[in-house]
Amino acid sequence: MGNCCSDVSGGQSAVGGSTSSLAAKAANDAVDAFLKSRGYNGLFSQIELSLSAENLRDRDVLSKSDPMVVLYMKGSDGSLQELGRTEVILNSLSPKWIRKYMVTYQFEMVQNLVFRVYDVDSQFHNVDVKVLKLEEQQFLGEASCTLSEIVMKTNRIVTLDLTYEEFSVPAHSRKCGQLTVHAEESFASKTSVELILRCSDLEGKDLFSKSDPFLIISKITESGILVPICKTEVLKNDHSPKWKQVSLSIQQVGSKDSPLTVECFNFNSNGKHDLLGKVQKSLAGLEKLHSVATGENMFVPLSVGQNHQNKVLKSQLFVDKYSENIQHTFLDYLAGGYELNFMVAIDFTASNGNSRLPDSLHYIDPSGRPNAYQRAILDVGGVLQFYDYDKKFPAWGFGARPIDGPVSHCFNLNGSSNYCEVEGIHGIMTAYTSALHNVSLAGPTLFGHIVTNAAQIASASVARNERKYFVLLIITDGVITDLQETKDAFVMASDLPLSILIVGVGGADFKEMEILDADKGERLESSSGRVASRDIVQFVPFRDVQNGEVSVVQSLLAELPSQFLTYVRARGIGPNA
Repeated sequence: MGNCCSDVSGGQSAVGGSTSSLAAKAANDAVDAFLKSRGYNGLFSQIELSLSAENLRDRDVLSKSDPMVVLYMKGSDGSLQELGRTEVILNSLSPKWIRKYMVTYQFEMVQNLVFRVYDVDSQFHNVDVKVLKLEEQQFLGEASCTLSEIVMKTNRIVTLDLTYEEFSVPAHSRKCGQLTVHAEESFASKTSVELILRCSDLEGKDLFSKSDPFLIISKITESGILVPICKTEVLKNDHSPKWKQVSLSIQQVGSKDSPLTVECFNFNSNGKHDLLGKVQKSLAGLEKLHSVATGENMFVPLSVGQNHQNKVLKSQLFVDKYSENIQHTFLDYLAGGYELNFMVAIDFTASNGNSRLPDSLHYIDPSGRPNAYQRAILDVGGVLQFYDYDKKFPAWGFGARPIDGPVSHCFNLNGSSNYCEVEGIHGIMTAYTSALHNVSLAGPTLFGHIVTNAAQIASASVARNERKYFVLLIITDGVITDLQETKDAFVMASDLPLSILIVGVGGADFKEMEILDADKGERLESSSGRVASRDIVQFVPFRDVQNGEVSVVQSLLAELPSQFLTYVRARGIGPNA
């Protein structure tokens, strides 16, 4: 999957500063937030699907069936969106279709695929498949799976049974052949361009010091909108800056000839960054600048009455390095045997309210409507379960008093004193409901014990050389009271294969919680002065997304692939054992 990052600590550390320079780190994290506000939304990959079948039903009297496949994406509401159709293969019960499907893989979503096979009547053989009326063709069978199930396979091949429902026998279906789906990641997803950029003679914007410049590279859409795809770090007090190497995938750009805008900004802590100048070039244009070793004058737009003009500046942009490389992607690691292990921790503090009353955040609705805790578990777990081989999930509670015991800040949700795992998402839901009847809500809200437990599991996995990356979901209704202890645990965990997702439920003020998410503030620092090696925390208030178009899952999981890649690339870990 394509992404853009510097080659040191994911592009967060500033050149010329020590790794403990908090001002530089705060500036770079603030730039991340600035990027997101302008539409940068993380990683994606294009997947090409190839199809073949065996042992199809023969519906023709004098010849074999003439099969065609129609591919659908199934929405959360059960609706089907047609993505495309193969060509028709004549007289074949074991066809291999040539036409491919291109599907955009989105890690943060469960993408349900439905394949329907039809026998196309001979009278329609000269008709474009796009205009065929499916009700006029004979249905041969249907198969379904998730896209994540396919990409998790080592060879990215899955064989599905085609079924045909017997309308004469309700709720009865019979097998009628097999459909094989082969997924291949687009080459453009893996091709990255490495750039080292510098500027000369930048304009001074600060009164008592030089500017603090950084670059943002954006692609230009057909409608003229700029979509950020890459950034450099912020350099302090420098009018001739040379930034660390950045990389971006050609897929993010579109092609080498797609137009790009490179903007140079002066960083301001209030988020209102000053434009110092910009250049419009394609990747091919940047490559040419490098090959001829010359700079390109920057410009700033001016509005003169009704006319829009550009003021050419003395400042120049130089490309000191341009190289194209094939880079291992997130999907390469999944196909190589890496798995994501899901863990969950639930807040049982008294501020949630009496679980027997409807106004409680823990209230179990007899109608089956999930509460906020259940929704977060179902939504996040529903995505991550496909990347966990054994589907045995560590599940904990915190902030409650078990029967005849003191308040516990990390207890096994299943009630066991020996093991913390439960079977599947259903097991988490069952253990959660049972725990509500077996503990007394108490407090305070402490994360330290939970994070330490999760970190110990991740550390033990590293010691065993396992190819696992852990994802801890913490669902809470209140502000933590052990903020520094939690920071210490997060900083320690930043060196481990672990990401932490926090969902805030209820109406509490979660400002302190946002401190833990480096997207919204400074990189975390421990009580001993050690700074987190990477950002591993994502925090989302449930109320901010439950009524919007962006789901909790998408908000939380969008950065997980890049956090994973930052971890493995920094350690030189390849996709294959």
